[in-house]
Amino acid sequence: MNKRKQLVLDTSVLLYDKESIHSFPGNDVIIPLIVLDELDRFKGKPGLLGESARYVNRYLDELRSSGSLQQGVLLGEQKQTIRVLVKTHMLDFQDHLDPSRGDNMIIATALECRRKKPEQVVKVITKDINLRVKCDALGLEAEDYYRDYVDLDDVSFTGAHHLKISDKKIDTLYEVGHIDTKVILCENTYVVCKGSSSKSALGIWRSGKINLFEDGAKSMISEVTPRNKEQRFALHALRQPDIPLVSLTGLAGSGKTFLALMSGIDALNAQKYERIVVTRSIQPVGRDLGYLPGDIRDKMEPWMSPLLDNFRHHFKDKVYFEMMIDKGQIEIAPLAYIRGRTFNDSYVIVDEAQNATIHELKTIITRLGENSKVVLMGDTDQIDTAYLDKRSNGLAIVVEKFKSSDLAAHVHLKRGVRSSIATYASKVL
Repeated sequence: MNKRKQLVLDTSVLLYDKESIHSFPGNDVIIPLIVLDELDRFKGKPGLLGESARYVNRYLDELRSSGSLQQGVLLGEQKQTIRVLVKTHMLDFQDHLDPSRGDNMIIATALECRRKKPEQVVKVITKDINLRVKCDALGLEAEDYYRDYVDLDDVSFTGAHHLKISDKKIDTLYEVGHIDTKVILCENTYVVCKGSSSKSALGIWRSGKINLFEDGAKSMISEVTPRNKEQRFALHALRQPDIPLVSLTGLAGSGKTFLALMSGIDALNAQKYERIVVTRSIQPVGRDLGYLPGDIRDKMEPWMSPLLDNFRHHFKDKVYFEMMIDKGQIEIAPLAYIRGRTFNDSYVIVDEAQNATIHELKTIITRLGENSKVVLMGDTDQIDTAYLDKRSNGLAIVVEKFKSSDLAAHVHLKRGVRSSIATYASKVL
């Protein structure tokens, strides 16, 4: 059988990653005509969806000078061809497949490719779960777009490590401030050191050593008191100016939003930053900003309620929150409109980051300017965005890609602190 495969790309893949059109060397990439129609509906949208649609359209237009898209254009070094397939037939499935549905036309395209070249593997590449199921029911091979996936073992990285050491080493850690160990950990991993008796110590792995854990500056306004060691780790990471990227994961009610917000207020009060920028993806709600009345602040208000709830709970009213917004100390920045901006002297909070793609989070992280910090928060077990899962969401990928960098720290908050009923519900429901 021919080793080259015919890979039929779905619109979801091209919108998810504009570079996907280049990502299949040694294979024949087929783009159904219906996909171009669907891309056309997205080219005017703001944010990454519109950018991806425009990029693919322009790239295909440039390919026309190198050959016929109908016959297929060969990309030199990649040995990949790109072809737009126009004519399709529903064949024997016309009683079961509605030809007015885009997914069905993509299936028909794949079936025709297989009919014309039965010696070659034909596979549909899509991030649409339902389309993959339909392909399987019709005997077609289909798979997700795996370029951004992380292994399940990597998803379980918590940012903390438990280590059994001697009592003597624990004494040395307290006396000298650091100890050497044969254990190799990721940079900025928090270490829970346990001695042979009741002695223990908290440390952080930096530059090949376990350094004694120091809580850092005390709160000036928020007066936050950590309720467990994971919250102590999180507060330490959030307060370190030399760690510009902090990721916090954990179940609902574990304190992610509260700790990030209060640490930002303390840093703002200490004049370490000029503003707090809050952003999140609104895609999971299924409604664009234009459906809600008012200005950007009014439209984002439903999605910013968790922040307001934390302000109201801690400061007993929302006046302080509104005052900071009026002064420009807190800025709400919709994710779709963040491209092209630069955040200098800013403390950037990305809420519900598990619902963002890696390309959206890359857009945010690359917006950071001088003296800025970004905090990514989310629960990778609660993903609302279509096409994303525990292994492909942006937050999980950022944690994996940055876990060896001294520029980042990750903490998983495994215990709920909101209330006993909230914690129990998170575990059993």
